[in-house]
Amino acid sequence: MIKSLLAALILTFSIQASAGEIQYGFTTGLDFSTGKYGQSADTRIKYIPFTGKVEYDRWLFKTTVPWLEIDGPGGVTGDSQIIIEKNVNKHTRESGVGDVVSSLTYTAFQSVEQKFTLDIDAKVKFATASVSKGLGTGKNDYSAQFDAYKTFNKLTLLGTLGYKVFGKPDLSNYALDNVWFGTLGGAYRFNAANSAGLLVDLRQAAWEYNTDIREYTLYYSHRFNPTYNVQSYISSGDTRSSVDFGAGLMLGVTW
Repeated sequence: MIKSLLAALILTFSIQASAGEIQYGFTTGLDFSTGKYGQSADTRIKYIPFTGKVEYDRWLFKTTVPWLEIDGPGGVTGDSQIIIEKNVNKHTRESGVGDVVSSLTYTAFQSVEQKFTLDIDAKVKFATASVSKGLGTGKNDYSAQFDAYKTFNKLTLLGTLGYKVFGKPDLSNYALDNVWFGTLGGAYRFNAANSAGLLVDLRQAAWEYNTDIREYTLYYSHRFNPTYNVQSYISSGDTRSSVDFGAGLMLGVTW
């Protein structure tokens, strides 16, 4: 779900940014999700990101420091991986700082005439979340992806293709598989202030007891002025390892 949100935010910023100017931004809000993820009881996750960004010319750097609360039978980390064996079937509610995520995006190609943009993105998830609380795996993850945007009048189609390398958690006997992931979707701009979109997230299963992830996110974005933007969204999935329901509200500031 968070990946869908960030993809939508990248799209919004890509449309608004001016070449040759330094732009700074900050985003925060609340994300809530619930799902069984293959277990008998629901796991409820609250996620509050604090995301800063710096954009200059073709470069965009972002870092997210999140606060996280996980309430459930255990074993489900912030990115819905059932891998911390000793916590499984032991209902807990734990909270704390989640995994810090940093990314660097480069706009490799941009054509105003063709209304087409291609970005290359590298991302690192640093293992800052507590393993003993079950908030993280205790290992860094790395990913790289391509993001493409094509605009037809008020409609923008987008696609992402990426590959993620998981670190192997010390507390797990199961080796995590590296996975391919992708996003397909579109955004419709009603006017200069309002847009809405639908995103479909796909990801291979990271280990043998998970299924592939397939989730759908419907979002609405409103820009009050060039500085402030608010975004709301709802999500759901249709595989065993996907979220059952999620929703969020985010406020972005750009200057």
